[in-house]
Amino acid sequence: MPDKFTATWVSHSSIGDFLKCSRSYYLKNIYKDPNTGNKLQLTSAPLSLGSAVHEVIEALSAIPTKDRFKDSLLEKFDNAWKKYSGKIGGFISEAQEEEFKKEGQKMIRKIIQNPGPLKTLSVKIKEDLPYYWLSDEDNIILCGKIDWLEYLPATDGVHVIDFKTSKKEEDENSLQLPIYHLLVKNTQNRKVEKVSYWYLRLSDKLQEQPLPNLEEAHEKILAIAKKMKTARKLNVFKCPEGENGCFACKPIESVIRGEAEFVGVGGYKRDVYILNSQEVDNSSTIL
Repeated sequence: MPDKFTATWVSHSSIGDFLKCSRSYYLKNIYKDPNTGNKLQLTSAPLSLGSAVHEVIEALSAIPTKDRFKDSLLEKFDNAWKKYSGKIGGFISEAQEEEFKKEGQKMIRKIIQNPGPLKTLSVKIKEDLPYYWLSDEDNIILCGKIDWLEYLPATDGVHVIDFKTSKKEEDENSLQLPIYHLLVKNTQNRKVEKVSYWYLRLSDKLQEQPLPNLEEAHEKILAIAKKMKTARKLNVFKCPEGENGCFACKPIESVIRGEAEFVGVGGYKRDVYILNSQEVDNSSTIL
């Protein structure tokens, strides 16, 4: 039997880190501060905005359909925002924080006015962090959280929905939906009928995407995961741009050199830092 405690765990975010730069993957997912024993995390305004909005949405999935909009979502957002207020959320000024908070309130209002699938039946996977064995033989586990699973009673199927708070649309070659399709297929019993993004800044409607091919997704993700496992085994994590680093690894390298400000300990016991120059990859939000 494979052992989940010795397995290599991979997710959409860790795979994304690895594909950008294996050094970045190492610094974000493996390296621990020798003084605290904690992993490192860079906070930023866009990431905190996404986290607060997603927190409100995720809480709705645990509420019976008829009661989801009983309480004020704006009030729930304000309460969630308190966790990210100030430098712990990556905000370098009160004006910047207020600007991002208003963006979040706009997205919540959009949901209130056009709830779409949030007002219909949903499926809630029991595990806090859904996972399955991507490969028993290779001792690799694929894990990840799904934003929303809409229940489709006509077919007893599910609709995978991912909420986006960034200003850009996801690249067509993104592995996010293929990974989510694999996760949902292997962590619950209903068939995935549809997959969609909801760009909350850009639209009040979902954008349905082509349903990923499961076999192709499995082979592609497994091939990458094997490379990640090999890199860990050999302890070889090199930046593709050499010693000078790239956009993905340089910010974390700055933290290690002592050029960032420590602002607290976040979730999963990560030491949280802020770069006042905000030289962070804010192109997307991963949750």
